[in-house]
Amino acid sequence: MLSSTQSFLQFSQIKEGVIVLKARSLRGILMVSSVNFDLKSEPEQNAIVYQFQSFLNSLDFSCQIVVQSRRLNITGYFDKLKELEEKQKNELLRIQTAEYRKFMQSLVAEGIIMTKQFFVVVPYTLGEVEGKGGRGAGLGGSFSGFRAQAGGAMSEELFNRCRTQLFQRMEFVALGLRRCGLSVVPLTTPEIIELLWAWHHPKEAEVGYYPEILPELVK
Repeated sequence: MLSSTQSFLQFSQIKEGVIVLKARSLRGILMVSSVNFDLKSEPEQNAIVYQFQSFLNSLDFSCQIVVQSRRLNITGYFDKLKELEEKQKNELLRIQTAEYRKFMQSLVAEGIIMTKQFFVVVPYTLGEVEGKGGRGAGLGGSFSGFRAQAGGAMSEELFNRCRTQLFQRMEFVALGLRRCGLSVVPLTTPEIIELLWAWHHPKEAEVGYYPEILPELVK
């Protein structure tokens, strides 16, 4: 009997900016900017290191830092330069545009230009609901309901409560990273879908192709 592709995925669904894993846990993803550490002065570097150290020491849960390297495709940029060159009426500017385009093409041909994106994956496990004692006791019945449901489906009530806890963690992480001088943005459902799709289809993502996301998947 053939299995569908979805049966090999580790998550069951993505909704409201949250990845729901089959292993009874949730994941939220933060996109984080970079900083050119070498261009900072020594006092600035020390301040960044101190703030990041304080941030790590403040965490009482695990996080995953993911760095995605992707080839930068600038074919569209070359096409626009070629179009601009052909439409240029000034002969001198047309020649300069052509020379610039050829220079950039030769520069790219000598090596691969890479772009990097940084993400922090924040977890929340449903097992933590059981282990919270008094504070999580109110979720005990909901968690039992989750285990009793056919196929292990998560109730909407339980999902909303766990999502709230997860988003509190994500805000805590974002605050700590902003103190290091970084910009932090949580990924929405379409952005998470595109990110996961790009990881499994790097060649298509490199040329800017992304599949159409059905409206019913965007929640």
